Amino acid sequence: MYGRGHPIYELSVVGVPMEEPIGLIVSNIGDAIGVNKMALELAIIMIGGLFLGLSFYLSKNKISTYYAAIGWVLVGIYFYLQSDHYVEISDPVLILMTASALPGGIALAVWEIKTKETPDALQWLRGCFTWAIIPYFVIFSVPYLNMALIQFTAESTEIMLEFAGLGNYHIGEMMVALDDGRDIPVSEWDGNKWVLTESLAEEGFYVQFFNADGIVIVQFIMACSGLQSMIIFVGAIGALSSVSLKRRARGLLIALPTIHVLNMFRNAGIVWLTETYPEWSLMGIGMFDFTHSYAAKAISLFAMFLMAIALFDLLPELHKHIMKILDPIFDAVDKIRGTTKSS
Repeated sequence: MYGRGHPIYELSVVGVPMEEPIGLIVSNIGDAIGVNKMALELAIIMIGGLFLGLSFYLSKNKISTYYAAIGWVLVGIYFYLQSDHYVEISDPVLILMTASALPGGIALAVWEIKTKETPDALQWLRGCFTWAIIPYFVIFSVPYLNMALIQFTAESTEIMLEFAGLGNYHIGEMMVALDDGRDIPVSEWDGNKWVLTESLAEEGFYVQFFNADGIVIVQFIMACSGLQSMIIFVGAIGALSSVSLKRRARGLLIALPTIHVLNMFRNAGIVWLTETYPEWSLMGIGMFDFTHSYAAKAISLFAMFLMAIALFDLLPELHKHIMKILDPIFDAVDKIRGTTKSS
């Protein structure tokens, strides 16, 4: 989502830009083989997801451990490469999450190789990432699906706002932000709409959201859809191979519609607050940036936490796996504190 008149994903950074070494290596590899940065990053994450998928479905094969190790490192590299973008837009939550992805991926790879017999929880985590990564990036990489999701999100927000009597709004034409800095209607774009084959600007596809006076309040992009939150639960629940299909389906039917409705409230709240209090600021942070990058994220994380707790009653296996995955972290904290964790 963008703020009034300017994309929030393009806040300027004062000073001399630093060359991030891993990103520089990836860019140089792309230049050497003639592949643009976006396509190469998509290849990294999709190959990582495929390796994790192989390790999940071929878990009885001894080589699956090495498939998993490769997958974890590639996934870690991809998400780490996104941290530069979140530094630019000053998003502290996602900076922390993406910056820790590479060391986390390496740690999981080491765990995979050192473990003689793969724990059920680690096996579940392989499947969790597989079922999350591949569907998400298929939607991202197919412009028709990407645009349909953006349109659906914008229309849901419009319905929510107008139903609540908070104003009259309308949605503009679907636009695409090209890598050369131009923004054009999708109807004038000659790119492949079935498979994304060219590098776009970070905004990608978007629609503008106008108030009754024809003023652009925000712009919706794929990240506004709540798909990231949904896909986490798709992966976590879908990978519970020991759980019956019926119980997994019930879990998804609880999680996904709930996330969508909560995301409608989130988007509607951001739009209404941004339009109603355009001059409000806190320590130099405007209403849109505050609600989008701080308040809404904190509330969303808390809501996901509560939803996970609710699902633990239906799917206790999910809780068991999560706690087992967190055990090494708890052990490390205990060692730092100088205590011994009882087993």
